[in-house]
Amino acid sequence: MTAGSDADGRPAVVPDPTATAPGRGAHLHPTTECYDLAVRRRAFGRALRSDPGLPSAPVSDYLTTRAPHG
Repeated sequence: MTAGSDADGRPAVVPDPTATAPGRGAHLHPTTECYDLAVRRRAFGRALRSDPGLPSAPVSDYLTTRAPHG
């Protein structure tokens, strides 16, 4: 994941599954458990050295689409 823009062009934490986006990135296990823990700990702002209130909905949406459906 990296700091970028959401679908509306607003600043947000966005997924970077290929790890090719420019700038500082951070690793997150692709599970909702790890995402929820990172949100609770407010880890995105620290990891990306950005605004601690940066929305992370694009990452949540990405993880939701990757979840196994069974």
